[in-house]
Amino acid sequence: MIGAATVSGRSRGSVSGGNSTVDFATLGRAPLRLGFGSRRVTSRDLQIVEATDELLGEEVPEPDVVAQNVSLLRGFNATIPSAEKSRIRRRQTRNVDTPKLGLKRMSLGARGMLGDEEDHDGESVASEDDVVMVGRSERTQRGRKVKAKRKGRQSLSASKHFGADELIRQTHEIERDKENIHVRRTLINNEIEEISHKIEALDAIRAKLEQDLLKLQEEELELDDELEGVRERLELEESASQPARSLSRSAHLPPSSRRRKGPAFLPSEHDDLPPGVAFMSLESHTTPITALDFSEPYGTLVSASQEDTQPRVWDLLTGEEIGRLRGHRGTVKCIQVEDHICLTGSEDSTVRVWDLRQVDEDEDWESGEMLSLSDVAEEDETAEEHVNGIRHGDSDSSRPQSAVEREGPCIRTLEGHTKAVSTMYFEDECLVTGASDKTMRQWDLTTGQCVMTMDILWAISHPPTSAPGTALPNHLFPGAAAAAGTFAVPTPPYADGTWELYQDFVGALQFWGYALVSGSGDGAVRMWDMRTGQPHRTLLGHTGPVTCLQFDELHIVSGSLDKSIRIWDVRTGGIFETLKYEHAVTALQFDTRKIVAATGENGIKIYNRTSMQQSTLMTNGHTRPVERLRYMDRYMASGGRDSVVKIWAL
Repeated sequence: MIGAATVSGRSRGSVSGGNSTVDFATLGRAPLRLGFGSRRVTSRDLQIVEATDELLGEEVPEPDVVAQNVSLLRGFNATIPSAEKSRIRRRQTRNVDTPKLGLKRMSLGARGMLGDEEDHDGESVASEDDVVMVGRSERTQRGRKVKAKRKGRQSLSASKHFGADELIRQTHEIERDKENIHVRRTLINNEIEEISHKIEALDAIRAKLEQDLLKLQEEELELDDELEGVRERLELEESASQPARSLSRSAHLPPSSRRRKGPAFLPSEHDDLPPGVAFMSLESHTTPITALDFSEPYGTLVSASQEDTQPRVWDLLTGEEIGRLRGHRGTVKCIQVEDHICLTGSEDSTVRVWDLRQVDEDEDWESGEMLSLSDVAEEDETAEEHVNGIRHGDSDSSRPQSAVEREGPCIRTLEGHTKAVSTMYFEDECLVTGASDKTMRQWDLTTGQCVMTMDILWAISHPPTSAPGTALPNHLFPGAAAAAGTFAVPTPPYADGTWELYQDFVGALQFWGYALVSGSGDGAVRMWDMRTGQPHRTLLGHTGPVTCLQFDELHIVSGSLDKSIRIWDVRTGGIFETLKYEHAVTALQFDTRKIVAATGENGIKIYNRTSMQQSTLMTNGHTRPVERLRYMDRYMASGGRDSVVKIWAL
């Protein structure tokens, strides 16, 4: 530190002057001209004094990672090599002058090495039993040789005398060395702590970079979906100019939206909605929701509930109920909506095709006339049936006029199943339905004919050859043993403690081209060839009825009452991943980035397939467990046991 710096107005004498002050400015600097105002100031006017003693004694503030009781100079003195000089000096003071013992040569010999040192006569190579020889090594007594006498020698330390001053000096040196060790230990610990902080910081940076990498992967998957969606759109617009086949009343069946990828068309205001929040509630139902589907975001939604034969049609842009679909005689259990065409499957074992553009023309529902299940049972059920099991809703002249009017939007009725229709999938004017009669039927919607029946009981009794190690018994859980008779399995309790009997033996199905995948009440996921109607692979792993499934080019995702979602590899048939939940899984849908599922709770579970993290949608959501859901892009509809349909922004 600089003790003082003064500016003097006095003129300085020469360097050789007796009273002149010789300082650093005078000796070390050439004259430097500085101008303060109009007066010339040179380096002679500056007096610099170095306060060496004050500088060494000054307390230097240390950073937090350095011990506060260790000064910078103290730490330097403790780490320089000269700190070991006192220890070396003390070691040398303890050296004792002794005859040459040849210890080095002895060490080399013990290790089997040859030394360069020459032997010298009269020099001892080793001491034996800490004694020294006295006199001649041998002497003759009465004509025989006897060994020389030995006597104990003094300790090596006995010949040394240090004195009090030397011992006091060594005491101070040892204490100072101990302080140096403490200082060095503190410095090393501080360095370790600093390295630990740096490692933590690097770990945080690494974690952030990994998250950024996952986001890039998700963005890449999103771009892949968008590219495929653009290509599908291009093919659709190119095929729009070609003549299309139509059903009765010129109702063309559009391609399925179940496998449609890419972003959907959304209003600009949708971007202002916070993600993960239900922004609309449809509250017309009075019983738990059993099925729902919509044509497109902010399009037309159709929902059904228990003990209600009339599915409701909603305008999602306004949230208002448009009308109801009259005609079924039992609870509607499955719905699929494609553009203006709606297909419904009911407990009355029929499938109906509806034209949603004509729903507003049927205004009987507004007059307050409600059809209950008992009212439907009293209606005249005698109707003309075609050989192929098809009944046209507008060609039955023998039925009461009121029944015909209620079927205004109904295009066609498909009959063939003997029990409740529990699931369906429609694509490319081909429909496959599954029912509690343990069969699946394939329908041609252009002709309305059932072209194939696939019997699951036959598939159970004739299982395909499975890979070694994958065979499991057919009856995986109590209740599946009754597969040949009436099928009924109690569901695991929902989050609210309620439960019910599950009677849908065919829980879910989907096809793509000639490949059909079904999930049934015996817990098996079967892959069928629709050209032959035979199963060619059975995926065993679920321990409860399969309630929902979906597949793409790589994976099959299935949900079950065994409280799990299993992801299967289509190529190998093995389980790729298993997701466990606390309640039964009743609905799911997935894409390349996420799996959305209803798992018996009030919230909707979303599994991020990239980061493998779970999240739950609950904000402004259901008050009772969710049972059905459907989403497109960033738009989702869900139905719960609280009789409410919620619309979500994703």
